[in-house]
Amino acid sequence: MILKETLKKIVKSQLENLNSLELGIQREKLPEIDLNLPHATIISGIRRCGKSTLLHQLMKKNPNYFNFEDPRTVNFELQDFEKLIEIFKESSNNNLYFFDEIQNVPKWELTIRSLLDKGKKVIITGSNASLLSKELGTRLTGRHITYELFPFSYKEMLTLTKQKSNLTSFTKYLTHGGFPEYIKYKKQEILHELLKDIVIRDIVVRHKIRNSKTIRELAIYLLTNVGKEISLNKLAKTFNIKSVNTVASFVSFLEESYLIFTLPKFNYSLKKQIVNPKKIYSIDNGLSNVNSASFSSDKGRMLENIVFQNLRRKYQKIYYFKEKNECDFIIKDKKTLTIQVCYELNKENKEREINGLIEAMDEFKITKGYILTFNQEDKLTVKDKSIFIIPVWKWLIKKP
Repeated sequence: MILKETLKKIVKSQLENLNSLELGIQREKLPEIDLNLPHATIISGIRRCGKSTLLHQLMKKNPNYFNFEDPRTVNFELQDFEKLIEIFKESSNNNLYFFDEIQNVPKWELTIRSLLDKGKKVIITGSNASLLSKELGTRLTGRHITYELFPFSYKEMLTLTKQKSNLTSFTKYLTHGGFPEYIKYKKQEILHELLKDIVIRDIVVRHKIRNSKTIRELAIYLLTNVGKEISLNKLAKTFNIKSVNTVASFVSFLEESYLIFTLPKFNYSLKKQIVNPKKIYSIDNGLSNVNSASFSSDKGRMLENIVFQNLRRKYQKIYYFKEKNECDFIIKDKKTLTIQVCYELNKENKEREINGLIEAMDEFKITKGYILTFNQEDKLTVKDKSIFIIPVWKWLIKKP
């Protein structure tokens, strides 16, 4: 519990700090967010990807804003919301309420429900997808809209750094990734501390895990091995974890905190999709590079990871395809897309890459497929099917 006078000082201090920050570049997500709907607006995403800045860009004058990551709010309890709302009313007639990292307060969703019932508009952020979804599902069913925010896209990075789209700027993005602070300052410590912060605060403390060293090592291993199938049994042996269920939980915690993503193998049977091996992808190339000794040595997997990140920003139904041959990405959205990623298409790998793509195109009865490369551009016709070979850096700046 926090005294009302103390809360007043915290609110004032946070607002002053917020107003002193630069608004930054407009995020691509901003135009999508509609604050006129009678729903809670949820912005979720990994720590330090710019959620607070996006909130700032959404705000009008005299915002009702509170950040629960502030160390001074460590004793904030559910009943303190009543005092906080009173403080907001004393200084503003604004019906918009902005809450940053609200998942730190147990049963926060009760207050949000109450505000919605009173006709208020609420925008909240959180850095743990699981906690947000569980709480929203129980208390705010049908009364919330969720937007996911990722580190900067290639186009956002170009805007921030005032660079042009070309191979030089893309090579930097391929290596450094999209975390705003790292792009600006290039200090590896930023991404070292970020990984540590996520593992400790979002996973170890939240899930009461005793062995923080093991889950940190597992996180680094998975961040390094993007594009590879994972076996829970092998992970259990590698990290000397007795239970496969424990490994499955650890992987789930890492995914919920947005550090990694698991990609299922396509199958028409949902049961088989669940049990088939999954591939791993990382939230950001810079984060993987800085926290791994080997990631940067495999340019092909770095390129594949960038492609996955861009697809994941736009689509939810993404799979890999594997029968006789393999295709990296199948997107089952309004239309089906098949995408193969290859750093350099040459005579050694051309047949393999094309066969995997053609097999997937045959399976889904489509006539157009894509091979994304580092810097090759071409068009092939195989079995009456068109294959477009496009450099990833050009593909990333195309309009959706």
